[in-house]
Amino acid sequence: MKTLDVIAAVLLVIGGLNWGLVSVAHFDLVAAIFGMKFGETSTLSSAVYALVGLSALYQAVSFKGIQHRWGQQAAAVRGR
Repeated sequence: MKTLDVIAAVLLVIGGLNWGLVSVAHFDLVAAIFGMKFGETSTLSSAVYALVGLSALYQAVSFKGIQHRWGQQAAAVRGR
């Protein structure tokens, strides 16, 4: 489960950075990676956007569980 937590967090960072670039520089990094212009989509870029959206949904739905999983380990490390 922790692996899924990390993957979801990484995808959310990627999505957040992409939206920041869209806002500040009018540049879509995901589209650029797949050789497209701003606003264009392909099957691959749509898959990336879908994964980012699913990651956000996963994080939102399982927020308490993620805190519990990571909080227990952090407390164990602090206790050493």
